[in-house]
Amino acid sequence: MKKAKDARPHIGIFGRRNYGKSTLINTLTGQNVAIVSDVPGTTTDPVKKSVEIPGIGACVIIDTAGMDDVGELGEKRVQKTFDVLPIIDLAILVISNNIFESIEENFLKKCQQEDLPYIIVHNKSDIQPLSNELKKRLEKDWNTRVVEHSVSAPAINKIVEAMLQYMPESAYMTRSLVGDLINYGDTVLLITPIDIEAPEGRLILPQVQVIRDILDHDGIAVVCKEREVDAYIRKMEPKPVLAITDSQVFLKADAAIPKNIKLTSFSILLARQKGDFENYIKGTPYISQLKDGDRVLLLEGCTHQVSCDDIGRVKIPRWITQFTGKKLEFEIVSGLDKIPRDIHEYALIIHCGGCVLTRRQIIARLRPAVKAGIPVTNYGMAIAYVHGIFNRAIEPFVQRQLEDLI
Repeated sequence: MKKAKDARPHIGIFGRRNYGKSTLINTLTGQNVAIVSDVPGTTTDPVKKSVEIPGIGACVIIDTAGMDDVGELGEKRVQKTFDVLPIIDLAILVISNNIFESIEENFLKKCQQEDLPYIIVHNKSDIQPLSNELKKRLEKDWNTRVVEHSVSAPAINKIVEAMLQYMPESAYMTRSLVGDLINYGDTVLLITPIDIEAPEGRLILPQVQVIRDILDHDGIAVVCKEREVDAYIRKMEPKPVLAITDSQVFLKADAAIPKNIKLTSFSILLARQKGDFENYIKGTPYISQLKDGDRVLLLEGCTHQVSCDDIGRVKIPRWITQFTGKKLEFEIVSGLDKIPRDIHEYALIIHCGGCVLTRRQIIARLRPAVKAGIPVTNYGMAIAYVHGIFNRAIEPFVQRQLEDLI
C-alpha cells in the first residue's frame, strides 16, 4: 500500500480510567509519550501526539480521558472524549478485568454511528486474563478483533496486525489534486492574488499543495498574479492544459483564460480531493432558491486572523446576497467548533476547501446536514455559481468522470 506523503492515520485510544491507555500508547510507540500514573483520571483532555509506530509508520495518536469519569467536570471530559470520534480513522477500545458493560457498548455504538472502525484490546491481562467466552462474544457481536495485552506479556505485533486489518485505506491514501487531469510535461497555470489576505512572505497552503502535486506528477507549474494573466497567456507557449485560480478572482480568470483551456479553483480541487463532491454539485444550485430570512452556515476548517475583506465572513455573504437579492442571515463556525444551532435551522451549508482537515473530518462535519436533506456546497463552487461560471469550473472533473466511464 503506497502511503500518501501528507496522510497520517489518526488513532484514538479510549477506555475507562486507570485501564492503562497511556501505558498502551507508550508500549506501541516504544517511547514515553503519554503520562502514566496509578491515579485514575490523569489524562483529563484529549492529547494529540505525532508518533511512529513500527508496522504502521507515522501517525497521530490521541490519548483520551476515561469514559467513566464522574461529576460535572467529568461529564465535560467524557464529552470531549466523544468529540474526538469524527476526526480519527481508527478507535482502540481498551478494556480490562473482563469488564464490558453499558459504557463500552455505548461507545462502540457511537463508533458505528460515525462509520468508524475499531478494535478492542483487553489490557492488564497479567492481572486477570481475558476469558475465551468474552473474547468470542465480543468478536461475534461487534464484528472486530479482540487482542489480549499486558506489560509483562506485550502483544504489540498482534495489536498492529489488528490495526492494519481495520484501518481504512483512506487513512493512508490521499487522492491526488491534479494527477488524473494532467500528463507528463503538461503545463498548469496557477493564478495567485497577493493581497491583504495573503500571508507575508509565502503562499497559502492550498497553493503550495497544488504546486507540489503538479511536480509529483511530472507537470510544470507556472505561477502568476491575476494582473499578469492577460499578458502572459498571450505569449505562453505551450498553452497550459489547465488553469487554477484563487476563487476570489474567478471572474477575472474566466475572462482572461481562453475557453479551450480548462479552468477551476484551488478550493474546488480540494473539494474533490476530500470534500463531499457529489453532494456539493447537487447542493450548489440551491443558492438560487434561497428566500428572505434563510440562514446560511459557513464552515471554516481553520482559525485565522480576520481581514476587513475576509473571503468567508465578508466576500461570500456579500456575493450571495447580491446574487439572490434576498435578506439572508450568515453564521460562521471556525475550526472544529460545535455548530451553534439545530442543523434544520439552516437552509444551506457552505464548507471551505478544508486544506488543514482530513476527508473524514469534512464528511463527518457535513453528515448531519446531508442526512437532514440540507444542501451543502463549497466556498469555490459557491463563488463560481454566483459569478455564472459554475459549469466551467466543474467541467474538468465532470469530463474526467465521463472519460473514466468510457
